[in-house]
Amino acid sequence: MMIVDTHTHLFCEEFNEDLPETIERAKSAGVARLLMPNIDCSTLDDLLRTCESYKGYCFPMLGLHPTSVNADFRKELDCLKERLKPGHPYIAIGEVGLDLYWDRTYEKEQKEAFIEQLHWALEYDLPLVIHSRSAHEMLMECMEPYKSTPLRGIFHSFTGTEEEASQLLSFENFLLGINGVVTFKKSTLPDVLKASVPVSRVVVETDSPYLAPVPHRGKRNESAYVRDVLQKVADIYGLSLDEAAAVTTQNALRMFRNI
Repeated sequence: MMIVDTHTHLFCEEFNEDLPETIERAKSAGVARLLMPNIDCSTLDDLLRTCESYKGYCFPMLGLHPTSVNADFRKELDCLKERLKPGHPYIAIGEVGLDLYWDRTYEKEQKEAFIEQLHWALEYDLPLVIHSRSAHEMLMECMEPYKSTPLRGIFHSFTGTEEEASQLLSFENFLLGINGVVTFKKSTLPDVLKASVPVSRVVVETDSPYLAPVPHRGKRNESAYVRDVLQKVADIYGLSLDEAAAVTTQNALRMFRNI
């Protein structure tokens, strides 16, 4: 069985003390690839160092997370864009997007940063890994002009309604990233997936160190726990664990062509 954790931040400080052990636990759980989204310029060296240490197992993305967007976001974008030179190691532009959950101070700047990085994805023919929190309508507004382009990617950490799922899936080259939220007792996500999302449009992720699935909820999340997410996805679609692994892995490999 081969599983791909399509969104994990194992390069962050939460794993400084036990990264080798964390990697080994992921491998033991059947996780064959770890895809790592960037946060901002300050995290890039740690990201690249981790991916170099585990080359062929960990794969880096390049992007500015919306919660890192501030008045100086142009400097951050310039810093990142410089890294997109021929031979660069990045498998995607991410994670990027819109986050208005805590604060709308930089709403305009987030929108500008997102659209610019969307253009990078098109320019370099890379998938776009999108973070959207409390910003669905703005996200749709930003993306609508690009519906007929070759833009492709993942709507990371999907937790929305059937209507929102339908709107996202109308972007035919995009998949939904499903993580530990799907295992939470009060989550409506299992019903939404079963009713309106074919498994051919799903990939699994952890978003480590956040959003640990049941039975690890409340603890630091790690990539080995993507197996618990996968088991829930298998149950929702009436598949065996092996069948769910096969289809979600193929979805990931089809999207990320350089892993």
